[in-house]
Amino acid sequence: MSIQARLDALGIVLPPVAAPAAAYVPFVRSGNLVFVSGHIAKRNGQVWVGQLGRDLQTAEGQQAARAVAIDLMGTLKAAVGDLENVRRIVKVMSLVNSTPDFTEQHLVTNGASQLLGEVFGPERGAHARSAFGVAQIPLGACVEIELIAEVA
Repeated sequence: MSIQARLDALGIVLPPVAAPAAAYVPFVRSGNLVFVSGHIAKRNGQVWVGQLGRDLQTAEGQQAARAVAIDLMGTLKAAVGDLENVRRIVKVMSLVNSTPDFTEQHLVTNGASQLLGEVFGPERGAHARSAFGVAQIPLGACVEIELIAEVA
């Protein structure tokens, strides 16, 4: 099954690349790697604000991480033209806006990791990963994720 067919089956329409909010670019290609800048969680076109362990629980954080993964794939598609050109999702780094006692950052990040696995398949979608709890993310977003992909 093609990546587009998987996206269609999941009811996912990839968004266009968002304009950077500061002094950076949405992605950089170096050789066969694409580095996609961090994307913050959005819901209904607005920043998904909140702190895990205070305002949000793990399940909602997973939904936010999944939403970020959709935005990341939109930017990745803009970088490579066609997601079929992606050989592998290499690395995902997730920042979770969380209270000091919240310890489920890895479970929140699963929302993105699992979707990438569904879309790219078990070989191309499996990736190395880091998930961190942080005191704050720009604009009060609950989750920010960046990724590195290998391309043809």
